Amino acid sequence: MIQLSTGHLTIAQRHDAALRYAGPDSMLTGISAAKLGGLSRIPETTDVHILIPHRRRCLSTNFVIVERTTRLPDPVRKAGLLVAPPTRSVLDAARRFTKLDEVRALLSEAVQRGIVQPEALREELEAGSDRGSRLCRVVLEEMLANVHSVAEGWAYRLAERSGLPPMQWNVRLLDRRGQLLGVPDGWIDEVGLAWQIDSRAYHLSPTSYDVTVQRHSAMTAEGIIVVHTLPTSLREDPGSVLQQLRGAYALACQRPRPAVTAVRSGAR
Repeated sequence: MIQLSTGHLTIAQRHDAALRYAGPDSMLTGISAAKLGGLSRIPETTDVHILIPHRRRCLSTNFVIVERTTRLPDPVRKAGLLVAPPTRSVLDAARRFTKLDEVRALLSEAVQRGIVQPEALREELEAGSDRGSRLCRVVLEEMLANVHSVAEGWAYRLAERSGLPPMQWNVRLLDRRGQLLGVPDGWIDEVGLAWQIDSRAYHLSPTSYDVTVQRHSAMTAEGIIVVHTLPTSLREDPGSVLQQLRGAYALACQRPRPAVTAVRSGAR
């Protein structure tokens, strides 16, 4: 790669230079491809991750990370560049992360925006190498349980060790007439206990957040006990959160279960 001008290369120039360096049948993947696909919850990097056929020899150099693969996917075109399909590129990015919450943020954004599906991510993960897969497997376990965000991931792990009955995640609650009451983050069905993680930072749409707050009032009116938790409390004082959950559960056990039906999101 030869730069004839002075100054720093733009992102577009880096992408173009990396593809030219890697040669025929190469494509962008990882963080570069994920950003071209519209994802934003990704650490900043100047590296460009490239896939090439396994039979070819091409070494990583400077800002270009070259990965040889026996499973070269059919590329898609983004901004005029050849890019690995979303499921592959998102996982290729996540495999190189070393922090669990970075993996949670990337995969949850991709799923919430409808760019990928958890089941497709699992299939791709199983088909590929085990290298860098540990954190991805942790997050996919959460996502396949219907957990949607970083903060919900913290809540999922706390609920696992709470000693309380199993928690369902992001179920739709219906009243006696089949009308939607709300979609709490967590739900203990046997006693009608809802758990909501209250933060705009972990919901993509402020409008959706406002609707959620209104629905909490409807749930309370139906006799549902709703526990509200801030993400900062989950991160910094999980012991207190656990105490609140157990207290709310004990209270819920003392009254009749509300006449509501829980339906997993997406079910009919």
